[in-house]
Amino acid sequence: MTEDKITKNNNKEITTDSSKVNEIDGFKKGAVSGSGDTANKSGTVKRNQFGPKRRFEKNKKRGRGRVERKPEFEQKIVDIRRVVRVMAGGRRFSFSVTMIVGDKKGRVGVGVGKSNDTTIAIEKATRDAKKNMVKLNLTDDMSIPHDVEAKYGASVVQIRPAKGKGLVAGASVRSVLELAGVTDVTSKLLSRSKNRINNSRAAIKALLQLNDVQKVAENRGRDSDEQNN
Repeated sequence: MTEDKITKNNNKEITTDSSKVNEIDGFKKGAVSGSGDTANKSGTVKRNQFGPKRRFEKNKKRGRGRVERKPEFEQKIVDIRRVVRVMAGGRRFSFSVTMIVGDKKGRVGVGVGKSNDTTIAIEKATRDAKKNMVKLNLTDDMSIPHDVEAKYGASVVQIRPAKGKGLVAGASVRSVLELAGVTDVTSKLLSRSKNRINNSRAAIKALLQLNDVQKVAENRGRDSDEQNN
């Protein structure tokens, strides 16, 4: 196979053949890499009128480095009940959900939601709990300054501070204290009521009786440290 001619392009020698183009500007015969240009047998480059072909690659690193935001409030379902109503055409079912919502920083609330669908009932209970959220007067170590006791319906709840014992509570009262962020306390149900709604609301009613340590100390003419002791 004899060489026809040798041309210089971009200060580079390119050997062309009558039947084959060995090399054009450093690219092999056919489509030029990274563009829509093609080479013919004569050695000329035909430009693509639509411009270079773009290559789209999936970003494999997409999503990395994103920080997932934690929800502002934590929630817990205390009770869910199915209610049946007997109608002329038969029985109708609905659901009642009791939800406790808190941020573990001194705010907590109890809500009730009712609907024919459990998902809608949970959403209603969550909105109701956030609407009825209260701020508690806790100490610096997230405990309570004094004993409290409250009654709601037939439920009677007593909460006492217990330094170094952690959280000693049960049933729905424990859920209320956990989501409120209260520690180093002991609680007791003084009634025989098993109603979780009344027990949780009695616990919140008792926590609302907490007085601010600084205000009590100012009224008594003492320091807050002396008042805690």
